[in-house]
Amino acid sequence: MASLSRALRVAAAHPRQSPTRGMGPCNLSSAAGPTAEKSVPYQRTLKEGQGTSVVAQGPSRPLPSTANVVVIGGGSLGCQTLYHLAKLGMSGAVLLERERLTSGTTWHTAGLLWQLRPSDVEVELLAHTRRVVSRELEEETGLHTGWIQNGGLFIASNRQRLDEYKRLMSLGKAYGVESHVLSPAETKTLYPLMNVDDLYGTLYVPHDGTMDPAGTCTTLARAASARGAQVIENCPVTGIRVWTDDFGVRRVAGVETQHGSIQTPCVVNCAGVWASAVGRMAGVKVPLVAMHHAYVVTERIEGIQNMPNVRDHDASVYLRLQGDALSVGGYEANPIFWEEVSDKFAFGLFDLDWEVFTQHIEGAINRVPVLEKTGIKSTVCGPESFTPDHKPLMGEAPELRGFFLGCGFNSAGMMLGGGCGQELAHWIIHGRPEKDMHGYDIRRFHHSLTDHPRWIRERSHESYAKNYSVVFPHDEPLAGRNMRRDPLHEVLEYDYYGAYGSRAHEDYAYRRLLADEYTFAFPPHHDTIKKECLACRGAAAVFDMSYFGKFYLVGLDARKAADWLFSADVSRPPGSTVYTCMLNHRGGTESDLTVSRLAPSHQASPLAPAFEGDGYYLAMGGAVAQHNWSHITTVLQDQKSQCQLIDSSEDLGMISIQGPASRAILQEVLDADLSNEAFPFSTHKLLRAAGHLVRAMRLSFVGELGWELHIPKASCVPVYRAVMAAGAKHGLINAGYRAIDSLSIEKGYRHWHADLRPDDSPLEAGLAFTCKLKSPVPFLGREALEQQRAAGLRRRLVCFTMEDKVPMFGLEAIWRNGQVVGHVRRADFGFAIDKTIAYGYIHDPSGGPVSLDFVKSGDYALERMGVTYGAQAHLKSPFDPNNKRVKGIY
Repeated sequence: MASLSRALRVAAAHPRQSPTRGMGPCNLSSAAGPTAEKSVPYQRTLKEGQGTSVVAQGPSRPLPSTANVVVIGGGSLGCQTLYHLAKLGMSGAVLLERERLTSGTTWHTAGLLWQLRPSDVEVELLAHTRRVVSRELEEETGLHTGWIQNGGLFIASNRQRLDEYKRLMSLGKAYGVESHVLSPAETKTLYPLMNVDDLYGTLYVPHDGTMDPAGTCTTLARAASARGAQVIENCPVTGIRVWTDDFGVRRVAGVETQHGSIQTPCVVNCAGVWASAVGRMAGVKVPLVAMHHAYVVTERIEGIQNMPNVRDHDASVYLRLQGDALSVGGYEANPIFWEEVSDKFAFGLFDLDWEVFTQHIEGAINRVPVLEKTGIKSTVCGPESFTPDHKPLMGEAPELRGFFLGCGFNSAGMMLGGGCGQELAHWIIHGRPEKDMHGYDIRRFHHSLTDHPRWIRERSHESYAKNYSVVFPHDEPLAGRNMRRDPLHEVLEYDYYGAYGSRAHEDYAYRRLLADEYTFAFPPHHDTIKKECLACRGAAAVFDMSYFGKFYLVGLDARKAADWLFSADVSRPPGSTVYTCMLNHRGGTESDLTVSRLAPSHQASPLAPAFEGDGYYLAMGGAVAQHNWSHITTVLQDQKSQCQLIDSSEDLGMISIQGPASRAILQEVLDADLSNEAFPFSTHKLLRAAGHLVRAMRLSFVGELGWELHIPKASCVPVYRAVMAAGAKHGLINAGYRAIDSLSIEKGYRHWHADLRPDDSPLEAGLAFTCKLKSPVPFLGREALEQQRAAGLRRRLVCFTMEDKVPMFGLEAIWRNGQVVGHVRRADFGFAIDKTIAYGYIHDPSGGPVSLDFVKSGDYALERMGVTYGAQAHLKSPFDPNNKRVKGIY
């Protein structure tokens, strides 16, 4: 048998013939298809005797004529979703698999499960998968899923990597995940075959392990069938039937197959690499790409038995224990795209490209030197689906009601499958997942991006290549830039990391600037952020907020719809602006935004449509605009509201001028009296700014006197220049979003999807003032809030400050009286109070309500990378707690 060192020599001796290929669509993939032959340094591959599969003559059982839910795809996610649907009591659930269970991508997965990830939601999802696979399925069915608990070991070969692992360890304490940071010597004792000469340390998680794809999926299918679900193999789906209701809403009607049709109102697309093709059947965009993903299986290694699985992120390699051998794989900077996804491909494999795979071999041999002389038993190179942000695609598609996604799992479908299958099932049955799944929700992507193949391709490539990169708090993608631009934007091109014939940038300015920010310490630009923040507090700063989402809700039913949609009372006179939340039926917060009441008009303008009845102007964070649009649209459809939602996000820009000098500056630009009496806080007016029509709003997201100017796109630059000219003598400066983060946390303003998520209620988050609970007006989520208030809050969002000037970014464990009671959601440095500020939800370990007295009586500490620092809890913002500054009182 050939050894790994032999593979290295062959790859070096036979480089690709055209290493500098041009940038064409087909040049990013291997020219060969899945059946092509290559000269490779091994004697056989797993594809022998398997290859492309021929579907049997008919389905494994007769198709029902109707079903309540049809799941398409019998891989990890399909089987987990079916199982959890059945477990939650859904009758009439059917799974259709075009070949046999696990065909396509699941059957060849490595099946690793690591419990710690740099995301609290993912830690919870992984914990559920582990419970299902390691215990619950076996208890329910009497069958062993193939779970092996041999532990996991993360390798740190530099200081920053070890700091990342220490952050994971601290987060794990909030969830009861046992982990230990080991020295190189302790690591050697645990794993004698490992080279530890170049290590800073490791993170050992003893309860990590591996899953068997076939055993897990078979057991899931059997458990689901026992609860009344049906699994039908050898039944390819050929179409999705759609109907349009009386309100023009497209809805799922049924599924077509080669062997008949099933009438159903709900379809779940769990088709993996083939999910895009299934989406096209329904007119739904599924933003993912298919790539080759490979590993090799070694011959027997003496002494490897019972060793933990290893992830050496810096070497871009993982080592999975496979009996008395190892599977070796990883993520390359130049992965191979699978351009022509074949619908005949089932249990097949690609030939492994040794030139691409070589980097993993080098890392593996360095980490476990015995591999240099170990033979290769087989190679596994199969298709996997990858998404633009390396997160799965889940939830109801905005284009089609009743069409759900559960795909694009970036080779992590086995380990995330249990948690995601449960949440998806809950989503389908109850209209909302139990946990915060916004990071996975298909609605996170703006439609203009999912329409753009280049954006999907570039971002998916970068996400793949960076999968093993250190996850820094302020990481920013380099790929897919310039697809959406505001009026003050500049251009940068993506370089594909220098692969596929594209030469890497010699001076990539954006990457160079960002590199300085990649740290777990205070960044080099800390003083720049300080300057911007203190200028805003002492004089004035201007912020470009053009990326904000901007919608109009107008029509005869607009007031009725607004009363139901928004937690606060927004039915105030025209000219008023209200900060409010939008909730789901569980009382969780889907959004926070401002809603401005408009006066009816029969004549449209760049700043307001023509409408009869009532009208509202909505402004919300730009990164969640698509989520907001989809949520509002869904609620309007469910309520059958006769009103119109208009998206003007691309037509309007917005700048915000904040600080004590903002009134004096804008008084020179705007043609109106800006005094407190003439222009009170939380009101808006149509005015002229340097001759251009704008909508001026007296609002603040940083806790200062200030105004937002909502401006037609063509007028943005001249208005901005006029503001800067007027502000020159007042000390006005430009400020960025990092300053916004610092200023807002200092004032105690919430950030959606950080302090405030769909599984957080406004009562828990200290935003009860946004809820019209004292009025009799019903609103979405009201009943859940009333029940929560009556029962007592089981957790609360608490502000903490520390005397020690240490950087914190979120995920730090919160200790109260010697017990972990939660973790930090968001943290930053407050320059006006000169302290680190952190916000996190805390609970009572005894299970009781979290009263204000409970919060005040505790002795707190925050754990950063294994070190605890004393902290003070605050019930009000530590900065300007009486809100004088927003009123212009200095």
